[in-house]
Amino acid sequence: MTEGSTTAAADADRSVDPLPVAEARALVERVTENVGTVVVGKTDVVEDALVALLARGHLLLEDVPGVGKTMLARALAGSIDGTFSRVQFTPDLLPSDVTGASVFDEADGEFDFQPGPVFGNVVLGDEINRAPPKTQSALLEAMEEGQVTVDGEAHALPDPFFVVATQNAVERDRVYDLPVAEVDRFTKKCTLGYPDVEEEIEVLGRVVGHHPVDDVEPVTDVAALRRARETTARVDTAEPVRRYVARLVAETRERAALGASPRGGVALLRCAQARAVLDGRDYVVPDDVKREAPSVLTHRVRADAGAELGGPDAGRVVSRALDVVDPEAP
Repeated sequence: MTEGSTTAAADADRSVDPLPVAEARALVERVTENVGTVVVGKTDVVEDALVALLARGHLLLEDVPGVGKTMLARALAGSIDGTFSRVQFTPDLLPSDVTGASVFDEADGEFDFQPGPVFGNVVLGDEINRAPPKTQSALLEAMEEGQVTVDGEAHALPDPFFVVATQNAVERDRVYDLPVAEVDRFTKKCTLGYPDVEEEIEVLGRVVGHHPVDDVEPVTDVAALRRARETTARVDTAEPVRRYVARLVAETRERAALGASPRGGVALLRCAQARAVLDGRDYVVPDDVKREAPSVLTHRVRADAGAELGGPDAGRVVSRALDVVDPEAP
């Protein structure tokens, strides 16, 4: 580790024995290859998903229908020997349909908590913006604190707990905007995009019979994943790297009506740690931060009062911050 640096993530679970960096990297490579049997030609997005997972965060996928958002989430979940839950968000979905509710048991005369689908290691929130804000907000506590409070009682979620939410980017008149507080809880926001012709030919060949997602087998388990996340949490971050992250975030606030939050800065540093693991290092370099900044910061920025949160102008704000902030500056 670099002299004069410190290990980030003060909340790291020291009771978990971390994997060696090489083993954590190998775990990521196995999962990436496994997901690649289902999702064709989107290795960068698969890596983004795994970075968010290692960084103890959550992933928002926004794109047009039919490009593989749900398949990516299912393939990722199938690659981990853990629990998988799916919530299909609809306009009539209630918060208790997500979190669970207390149900009266006539046999013992008491209320028993019945967990909702949010109690899973990997939770797919499909078309999350089809539900009204009240229902969307049911995920706020879960995503931030890893627990759900019902009738004044807190219920811990599984560890790891990873939300992959998909968002419809087409039917704007039939969906609800996600609350800013919820968008900010997603570590990364990514898009898949359409495949090119050769990739689409490969997709057609794979799904003409049975869909390959039905044949995905686990290549790791939650115990190994927890250890890999602890490896990531202990990746070294020198003071100049932390200063670089803080100055990038501050620059977005100077240049936009709504800049990246402190939570965004933490997410960026954690994702930089995960990127270092993917590259086989136990320390962060500025290029890790630069690689992660667009997908971590852009969706948290509103360029001006009337602009879309995370829109093209927000992307330009983040790009400019990367251009003008010198990682070597004191």
